Amino acid sequence: MKRTGGGVTSSVVVLDNGAGYCKAGMAGQSEPTAVVPNCMARPRSAKKWLIADQLLECDDIQSIAIKRPIDRGYMISPEIEREIWDRVFKVHLKVNPTECGLMLVEPLFTLSSIQKATDELVFEDFGFQSFCISNSAVSAHAYQAQKAPTSILARGRTSLVVDSGFSFTHTVPVFQNKAVTTAAKRINLGGKALTNYLKELVSYRAWNVMDETYTMEDVKEKLCFVSLDIERDLNIARVKGKSNALRREYVLPDGVKHKRGFVKELEPLSDDKVVNVSDEDDDDDHHMDEDQGEEGRRHRVQRKQAPPQIKQEDQQEITLTNERFLVPEMLFHPADLGMNEAGLAECIVRAINACEPELHALLYQSVLLTGGNTLLPGFKNRLEHELRPLVTDDFNINIEIVDC
Repeated sequence: MKRTGGGVTSSVVVLDNGAGYCKAGMAGQSEPTAVVPNCMARPRSAKKWLIADQLLECDDIQSIAIKRPIDRGYMISPEIEREIWDRVFKVHLKVNPTECGLMLVEPLFTLSSIQKATDELVFEDFGFQSFCISNSAVSAHAYQAQKAPTSILARGRTSLVVDSGFSFTHTVPVFQNKAVTTAAKRINLGGKALTNYLKELVSYRAWNVMDETYTMEDVKEKLCFVSLDIERDLNIARVKGKSNALRREYVLPDGVKHKRGFVKELEPLSDDKVVNVSDEDDDDDHHMDEDQGEEGRRHRVQRKQAPPQIKQEDQQEITLTNERFLVPEMLFHPADLGMNEAGLAECIVRAINACEPELHALLYQSVLLTGGNTLLPGFKNRLEHELRPLVTDDFNINIEIVDC
C-alpha cells in the first residue's frame, strides 16, 4: 500500500475501480453507496452516450455499444474514466473531491505509465487532498481479518486470496498483511471471457447474440453455475425436451413489450414426463444453494419471481442446458478449450509453493474467494473438490467467500 499527496483530510472516498463495476462509498460505511457499471454505452436509437448507472435505466439495450475505460484489467482511457468518476462523485456520493481524500483499489502489477495517468486523474482533474492505493488481495484480507479477529487468518496475518474478476484471475499470498507479489499467479480468464464463450455457444446453437454483450452477461449471472460432478451433469443435459432438469429458457428483450430479458418460469411436469437419469438426479437447485449464503438466496428469488405475461409467438427465447455449467468450467480446466493456462486449483498450489514452506499450512487454511466469478453457485465446493487431490493430507484446507 502506498500513499501520495498530503494535507489534513476530513473524509475519505473509497473507490473499488473494477473493470466490470465501480463500487464507491465513504470510509467507515459497511456497504458501498454506489455500485455502477464501469463503462459508457450508446443505444442504437440514440446519439448520446450513457454514463455508468444511466445504462441501468436504458430501455433500448439490443446491440448496445459499450466503451470501457479498462481493458484486460488496466486503465487505457482516462477520459472515459473521468466521466464515470465525475458522475459517481457528484450524483451518488455528493462530495467535493477537493475536500476529501481518496483510497483507490487497483490491480497488481500496474505499469508506471498507468500509475502516472491515475495520479493525474486524481490530483489534477479532481483535486483530491490525498491519495492512498491498495489492491484487492490486501483489501479482502483486511476485511476478513477485521470480521473475524480471532481466526487463524487474523492471528497469523496470512492468507491466500483468489480474486476472480472481470478481466483475469489472481491467486495472491498475503503475509504480514502485505501481498507477496513474487509468488502471485495469474490466469488470463475472467468474467468477460466467460461471457464471450457463452455468446459463442449460444450463437452456434441458437440465435446470433455476438453483439448482445450486456444481455448475455445477465444470462450468465442468472443461469450459469459451477458443476460439482461434470459427468453426471452432462448425462442430465442429454435428456431431451422439458424433462431435462438443467433446461432453462431465457426470453430475450424485444425493446417494445419488455425492455429486459428474463428467465422464463418453469412449466410443471406431469408424472409421465419425468425422466430419471440416476437415483441422485434431482433438479440442480443443490448446485445453486450450497455455500452461497445471501447470493444463493438472491439467485433463488430471481428464479421464483414471475416474469411478464407475454404471448409465446411474440417471444425470442434461448434454451440453455449444458452451456450453464460448461462456461464456468473454463476457470478450472482452460486447457480443455485449447488454452495454454493452468486451472485455478493448480494456480493456488503454485502460488503457495512459491512461498516459504513454513507458511504453507497457514495459507491452505486461509483461502479467501473474492470477485464476481466466485459468486457463481457451486464455486466454493468445486474448488475444494479440485484442490484436495493436489495437496498432501498433512494440510487442512479451508475456503471462505469474502462477502464484501
